[in-house]
Amino acid sequence: MKKFTEVKNLIASLEGDADKFYNKGNSAAGTRVRKGMQDLKNLAQAIRLEVQDSKNTAAK
Repeated sequence: MKKFTEVKNLIASLEGDADKFYNKGNSAAGTRVRKGMQDLKNLAQAIRLEVQDSKNTAAK
């Protein structure tokens, strides 16, 4: 559950930069959003693996 909370916090932290990029045209904010999305992707993959491992362990 800790990693899921990290996902929520990461998305919340990117909200300001997303607003700056989409509504104000700030390209540096777009770079920060892209980096954050890559971090989100990696975190989501780690959660997927953790869930799958937990399911496989419970099934035995």
